[in-house]
Amino acid sequence: MNARLRSLSLLATLTLALPVLAAPNEPVAKPVKTVVQSVRYSKDDLALKQLANDEQGRFLLGEDWEKGTEAQRKEFTKLFNSLFAKIAFPKVRENFKNLASITYEDPAVEGEKANVKSTVVIEHPLKKQEMKLQYSVVKSQGGWKVLDVAVLGDSMLTGIRDDQVRPIMKQGGWDHLLQLMRAKEAELTKK
Repeated sequence: MNARLRSLSLLATLTLALPVLAAPNEPVAKPVKTVVQSVRYSKDDLALKQLANDEQGRFLLGEDWEKGTEAQRKEFTKLFNSLFAKIAFPKVRENFKNLASITYEDPAVEGEKANVKSTVVIEHPLKKQEMKLQYSVVKSQGGWKVLDVAVLGDSMLTGIRDDQVRPIMKQGGWDHLLQLMRAKEAELTKK
């Protein structure tokens, strides 16, 4: 009986210890989960606070990021966040109307960078849809932040950079980019 009691005690100790063993990766996945839930429930400001703004700017503008003034970089970040919230977030919310489940894998952490994979299941009345997403997160002074998301292997930021930002920068640099972003922001604000 003593041996059985010790086995149960050991099992209980291990069971209680398991969540503690998984906890170190929770700060890595938390901003991803916060973005998803915040967008889902129209808390866009909270979602935007989870984004790695400077790193996104560096990725989108490449070497031009450092060529911009501090004021230009701040305005770009503000406009990018606003445009992103007004264009992308409503599309995500529309998909989430029929959300059945979201599951997350354990983050794959390599130093100051990590990837968090998730599976989103949408139960649309016409068909069930399963989407595999991979979020790139980076560690900054404020903790872990979301840098990018890839759907079916396609990086959102790469598409924005290659299809929009680079051509605009080639046409007229920072001033042209910010001018177009301001105009789009004004257009979307009127709607």
